[in-house]
Amino acid sequence: MPSAITTTHLSKHYPGVVALDGVTLEVPEGSIYGFLGANGAGKTTLIKILAGLIRPTGGSADIVGIPLEEGSAHRRLIGYLGQEPRFYDWMTGRETLRYVAAFYPWITDPIERRIDEALTITGIADAASRRTGTYSGGMRQRLGIAQALIGRPNVLLLDEPASALDPVGRRDVLDLMQGLRGSATIFYSTHILDDVQRVSDHVAILDEGRLVVAAPTHELLASFSRDRIRVVLRGVADTTIGDLAGLPAVASVELVDRDQATATYLVTVRPGATDAAQASIARWAAASNLTLVSNAPEQASLEDVFLGLINAKERAA
Repeated sequence: MPSAITTTHLSKHYPGVVALDGVTLEVPEGSIYGFLGANGAGKTTLIKILAGLIRPTGGSADIVGIPLEEGSAHRRLIGYLGQEPRFYDWMTGRETLRYVAAFYPWITDPIERRIDEALTITGIADAASRRTGTYSGGMRQRLGIAQALIGRPNVLLLDEPASALDPVGRRDVLDLMQGLRGSATIFYSTHILDDVQRVSDHVAILDEGRLVVAAPTHELLASFSRDRIRVVLRGVADTTIGDLAGLPAVASVELVDRDQATATYLVTVRPGATDAAQASIARWAAASNLTLVSNAPEQASLEDVFLGLINAKERAA
């Protein structure tokens, strides 16, 4: 699949701070790509470099094959929404988009047509004549995405588009991003793990300026889901966890929850031994007169992946 964004050993240094450290990344064309990391990981720095707002210290990047160094040619391909966007409160939504469109001198078709299109796509056409000072947080983010769409970009760069919103506003913005799937490549940063798992088909994790992992979301989750079984048993005793840990193919057991005589365990099995472990758990439960409520492979969440990778890196350090 062609790449919409490519970075090669991209770095950004400030006095005493390494904001980005040799990030090499490929973002497939047409994807919704979640760029994940804790606050201060370097996400905003990378997005600002891709938007042409700051220069890298080292390495290179291109948008749809056009290097950042080519300036205006590169900027024609992107739409950008910064973190916590600000608008002139006395302008209406339509006036705001008209103002933004003036920065796109290469647009030849009627500007009002572009504005109507952006308002409709983002679902704020009914509020186009209202002053932006009356907009809710979710509506302001929708307006921010609308202004990013005026140039009909190949790539949308969104910096934390939903992190400052309440749950309803976050849902609206994520639904909007899903609705844009296929019309542009969406590269967005966030520290909200659930958002990435919900809408992104690819994900990259950044930590202290370094790329930890980049992969299709389902492949990354599947790689962490292997060799783990969630076991729910009824009729357990204090010795049950030890008995379970001693079964063939079982590497370790963690008690997740216990309510009276029912307990939930997360069982890590030896590599490639999931089927054998499930079979031994079922036989042991029957022989021990325990009710086996669940004995299924565990589906990892993105939070499991994130914490596992970051903790592993810290242990190695």
